[in-house]
Amino acid sequence: MSQPKLLKETSPTIHRSSQMELSGIVESLENKTILVTGSTGFLAKIFVEKVLRIQPYVKRLFLLLRAADSNSATQRLRNEVIGKEVFRVLRERHGVNLDSFIWDKVTPVPGDIACENLGVNDSDLRQEMCREIDIIVNIAATTNFDERYDVALGINTLGAKHVLDFAKKCPKLQMLLHVSTAYVSGEKEGLILEKPFYMGETLNGTPVLDIEVELKLAEERLNELRSEEATEEAVGVAMKEMGIQRARLYGWPNTYVFTKAMGEMVLGHFRNSLPVVIIRPTIITSTYREPFPGWVEGIRTVDSFIVAYGKGKSTCFLVDPESIIDVVS
Repeated sequence: MSQPKLLKETSPTIHRSSQMELSGIVESLENKTILVTGSTGFLAKIFVEKVLRIQPYVKRLFLLLRAADSNSATQRLRNEVIGKEVFRVLRERHGVNLDSFIWDKVTPVPGDIACENLGVNDSDLRQEMCREIDIIVNIAATTNFDERYDVALGINTLGAKHVLDFAKKCPKLQMLLHVSTAYVSGEKEGLILEKPFYMGETLNGTPVLDIEVELKLAEERLNELRSEEATEEAVGVAMKEMGIQRARLYGWPNTYVFTKAMGEMVLGHFRNSLPVVIIRPTIITSTYREPFPGWVEGIRTVDSFIVAYGKGKSTCFLVDPESIIDVVS
């Protein structure tokens, strides 16, 4: 896992406090070009659908998808995004004209935030994106709690740095919106302030966290396992264990929230004057009202408990009845 030096310069749910506020958000997206990462993910699909539905005069959406080439990216967009049930209302609204509307507004981009330049190898396309982008919405992440450490670092931590570096090349950029998670705060109790992390901060007072050291340790461990000719399964298990160990060393409960916290540190430390907004949603569940109630994809987060209860397989759950569950729809 050879990585470049990290420390080197180089909603979403919309909460409606008023109809006027919503109108302002909608108007602000008119004639804007937006880059969305993690485009095949649950949250990104909801975001893309909503933008296309409420602001048909958005100029363009560049959707970053992990794919080998433009044809593969287009196929993934058709099958894994536009073809999903969440686009039903748009489909009903535009009918036979949906395809022409979509392809006039949406450009699939083969790439990967784990790579420099977001893995966009087409230099002409990359230059066009840099010229045109007004807003970047970084939703890409691996959300597995016990993800392999090297993988989680590559996407959740280095990925944030790669997105930031790309954003700095966009002269028109008005905002980089980064989707994090409320659980970067760990398992604290009581009032938790919404304050940014400073570089090297830990949750348990352990001496300074050095992200470059973490990258180096993960790379060394990976090379060690490969030199021992460990099986891919054994490598996966070892790297998952390493992620949990490193997270707990610094006070985080799992690899996911640990690497997301480090991603926030990177953004805060290197953003300079770039306008960056970090949001920390809690558990994101199904759609509440738009485009229609109850759309969800797969069994996610708390869904397994709900399904088990609905099927009668789980009749109770140990919890404080006075506690509050915080979910986002």
